[in-house]
Amino acid sequence: MCKTYSISELANEFDVTTRSIRFYEDQELLHPARRGQTRIYSSKDRVRLKLTLRGKRLGFSLAEIRELFELWDETRSGSEKQLHLMLSKISERRAALEQQMKDITMVQLELESAEIRCRQALEELHQKLEEEDRAADNNKTASPKRASTSATMH
Repeated sequence: MCKTYSISELANEFDVTTRSIRFYEDQELLHPARRGQTRIYSSKDRVRLKLTLRGKRLGFSLAEIRELFELWDETRSGSEKQLHLMLSKISERRAALEQQMKDITMVQLELESAEIRCRQALEELHQKLEEEDRAADNNKTASPKRASTSATMH
């Protein structure tokens, strides 16, 4: 007899919620047997869950994962079509990641440039405020002399 798993066992093993597992079932990625209201997952379901989670980490959509499973299910000995599709999906994903890396590099350069401009503007602002403070201090020290000078003139 093949080993079976409860939804809780799979959720604990793969650190996902039972709700996620039910969602994957709704998406026709898993096909547990039923005993009353209880779901009974097979070793095949366990492998499919593992592959689903791996596919998601690699950036595949659930539709793409389902398509790969369907190709596999068509032929029990493995599928040349499945392997070609997988290679195609890997190539697409790699190209998308390379574009994202280029985009990230551009955003980092833009952020660096914006940071430099902000720091320069902040420095200019501090210098301007210091100059205004010095001018205000000079006016304060000059004002009492003028007052005493004008008082002696009258």
